[in-house]
Amino acid sequence: MSANGVIIGAAVFFIIGIYHPIVIKAEYYFGTKIWPLFLVFGIAGICASLFLASHIFSALCAVWGFSSLWAIRELFEQKIRVEKGWFPKNPKRQ
Repeated sequence: MSANGVIIGAAVFFIIGIYHPIVIKAEYYFGTKIWPLFLVFGIAGICASLFLASHIFSALCAVWGFSSLWAIRELFEQKIRVEKGWFPKNPKRQ
């Protein structure tokens, strides 16, 4: 019996879940201009996954990397949701 699948599944659930508030806060405080940071994290995670010997850590880095890339899309969609009034707009940011 191997717990690797359960470990990876739980970690993926956590990574995807944590990105939701990260994207909301990032758009609130920085707007969409922060997207290159998500790009760097995405590329770094994917590249790191190629060089890790552990299957668990390799899979988790890949999930982290691809979640970071997906966050770029979500960041721009969050901007639209803010414009529609579904989320609060930061009054201190133009």
